[in-house]
Amino acid sequence: MWTLNARGKILTIDQPVIMGILNRSKESFYSGSRVAEDDVLMRQAGRLIDEGADWLDIGGQSTRPGAEVVGEEEELRRLLPAIAMVHREWPEVPLSVDTWHARVAALAVEAGASLVNDVSGGKVDPAMLETVGKLGVPYICMHMKGTPATMNSEAHYEDVVREVLDFFVHRIEACRRAGIHDVILDPGWGFAKLAVHNFRLLHDLSVLRICGKPLLLGVSRKSTIYRTLGVSPEEALNGTTVLHTLGLINGADILRVHDPAAAREVVVLTEAYRRANEKKGR
Repeated sequence: MWTLNARGKILTIDQPVIMGILNRSKESFYSGSRVAEDDVLMRQAGRLIDEGADWLDIGGQSTRPGAEVVGEEEELRRLLPAIAMVHREWPEVPLSVDTWHARVAALAVEAGASLVNDVSGGKVDPAMLETVGKLGVPYICMHMKGTPATMNSEAHYEDVVREVLDFFVHRIEACRRAGIHDVILDPGWGFAKLAVHNFRLLHDLSVLRICGKPLLLGVSRKSTIYRTLGVSPEEALNGTTVLHTLGLINGADILRVHDPAAAREVVVLTEAYRRANEKKGR
């Protein structure tokens, strides 16, 4: 079990957490997560919560390869009203702001966010870690080489699991020095990684538990799934469910998803599977 302190609000992870995805960018790779308009945002947030999302992750910058970088001001314009509206309607639901900008993170937390989700692991904005330390919220640290614009050309590893583990060891120490007490690790499925790297990380996910931090898995409807199956992102739910199952069995604590209802069934079944086999060993 994990407990995280979000400015005095305790977030408990005593079973796998489902984090629903909301994208304020029209460039997001999956059309079902795009919520650029306020009314669509609120309907989608309500659907995610009704279907079983425990947390919501709200982003304003697409991180798919080649996506336009919109900058801080546009990101703030997209995110701050959205976070405030969702927080006002569902104050009990923890909100994560998906950004690599320290100023955006700080203002988003003021607007109601409880976590900061940074795909760069603090590598893009040098002020990010210090800012999160002062904010006193949990920090989701993701592994990525380069930036979303360059990452496809940087997918080269001798041993992807070892390199991701080494990255986390160093970033956890950097977070500690910056005053961040609660860190969640995301191996960055699909970020500067080929399909073979993604599958290797999924298989050896338990190795990352050496770090002693909760693990987040973000595989939902991603290209490794739909390209392997020869389908579209809209047709990739079944493949996503398969990989969510493997992820939970291999040690994931948090699933970042587009489809909470399907993910909730995975959680229920894998937990039942785990309990049955624990009893068998007694």
